[in-house]
Amino acid sequence: MWRIRLFEEQAIRLYGEGYYRGSTHPYIGQEATAVGACAALRPGDPVLATYRGHGVCIAKGGDPKRMMAEILGKASGLCHGKGGSMHLADASIGFVGSNAVVAALIPIAGGVSLAQQLNKTGAVVACFFGDGASCEGLFYETCNMAALWSLPLVLIVENNEFAISTPVSESISVRDISQRALGFGFPGVTVDGCDVFAVYDAMSAAVGRARAGEGPTLIEAKTIRWTRHSAVSAGGYGAGKDGERWRTVDPIPRYTQVLLDRRALSTDEATLIEREARDEIERAVAFAIESPMPSPEVLYDDVLA
Repeated sequence: MWRIRLFEEQAIRLYGEGYYRGSTHPYIGQEATAVGACAALRPGDPVLATYRGHGVCIAKGGDPKRMMAEILGKASGLCHGKGGSMHLADASIGFVGSNAVVAALIPIAGGVSLAQQLNKTGAVVACFFGDGASCEGLFYETCNMAALWSLPLVLIVENNEFAISTPVSESISVRDISQRALGFGFPGVTVDGCDVFAVYDAMSAAVGRARAGEGPTLIEAKTIRWTRHSAVSAGGYGAGKDGERWRTVDPIPRYTQVLLDRRALSTDEATLIEREARDEIERAVAFAIESPMPSPEVLYDDVLA
């Protein structure tokens, strides 16, 4: 979680200093969801994420150095500088990729899970998306087909309360997004997305069902973000009363305190973990800045028709 938090802070800083164009969508505040969910997966289980996907990539085992280089458009990046912040991918760790189009990754995840079923790989696919994407038709179509074919798919709704800047109370008719699974005949569960243990337990149960051939599960992780929607967009909820409310459920100090209370971790060890993560991300920033830009000769490499 510290890796994710510090990576995002540096990505925001580098954007502000003009190191890259486009935008970036911080995962700050949502770290427990990605970490808890990915901890329940096997290395070979494919994962897909939204444009707010840096945290999921890191939780799946992504290399912060190559990720930061990709965000800066460098040749040493995960996609050789051609994907950027919103199109990260790393097949070597099962991170199928992040997607800039709202809900577009959901049917892709359905297809990837169908491939696992047909090829009898035993793998389970995890698909992370936001509360706004759960209102798109692609979500419902994928739920229907996944249920019909009992696909090994876990759909994880990261409900951070605002799709961009619209409260869920003004855009979603049910109290819990997980209720939408009932219409398709598979389980839906809502958990505290700021609680690593709650996410891990729900994900473990869902993955177990999927691996046993019992089909999909919809997990709603009620989480938070206290940054703006993106570096250039609306939705600045980080100040005032709401900002302070969200900081009281910050998953990192919350999880740290649990470990301290259980004596699974000492104060010195907790400090060391943060320091090591900070050093790692600083090295990633230096690596990205120092890496070369792609040469014009590779412009058409990896373009398929």
